[in-house]
Amino acid sequence: MLEQIKFTTANILKQTNNFAPEVGIILGTGLGGLVKEIKTEFVIPYENIPNFPLSTVEGHSGKLIFGTLGGKKIVAMQGRFHYYEGYSMQEVTFPVRVMKFLGIKTLFLSNASGGVNRSFEVGEIMIINDHINLFPNPLIGRNINELGTRFPEMSEAYDKTLIEKAKSIAKKNDIKVSEGVYVGLTGPTLETPAEYGYIFNIGGDAVGMSTVPEVIVARHMGLPCFAISICTDLGVPGKIEKTTHEDVQRVAATQEPKMTLIMKTLISEM
Repeated sequence: MLEQIKFTTANILKQTNNFAPEVGIILGTGLGGLVKEIKTEFVIPYENIPNFPLSTVEGHSGKLIFGTLGGKKIVAMQGRFHYYEGYSMQEVTFPVRVMKFLGIKTLFLSNASGGVNRSFEVGEIMIINDHINLFPNPLIGRNINELGTRFPEMSEAYDKTLIEKAKSIAKKNDIKVSEGVYVGLTGPTLETPAEYGYIFNIGGDAVGMSTVPEVIVARHMGLPCFAISICTDLGVPGKIEKTTHEDVQRVAATQEPKMTLIMKTLISEM
């Protein structure tokens, strides 16, 4: 895998005239609008990147975007990969490895999720402060010491300093945010009422099908992480309704400008 990472990194550097990003961003379902705020210098479709999977999910456009946001050089994934698409965990997280080798120092992530916290409403913006991993762990297999330690420490998977700064930015801009634990499941089915109840009982505030593997791999390589989840539907007794992927995209797009403001300001203040 190390040789693949190096080969892909070299190919991207050639396509971008050795563009050196400081920040990596992974955008979730319906949350690609952040790219409108980027002063774009290069755009590479995933199909033009060796060893990259292809995004097969509606709402994920499948482009790697290089440019400037908040005065910082960034690389953004407009569309991520999911385990439920049939990719291995190593394939799902491969772009995070590449972004690290491109030079990023911090990883920002967003996703759409189902809220299970009893106080949440549809459209709740939740800053993730911890997670529960119910995926196969992406680090299973032979460890590559050049990438990270065999047993990564995960007591601060999400950077506390960035969380506090984000909460301050939200308060200054009169944006209501919550803070909570994200539970990662494989999907692609949305959860049953009993599963929502289980997620709540084990300590989850929101549930989704991404983010956790990417954060585990980022922390394996020593990258600080910050993540925001937009709760596009609710798994709360009495509030559970039939939900489609289109519903998820619609609610995510409605709240996306608020998330964009928080992330852009946070990046600029780093």
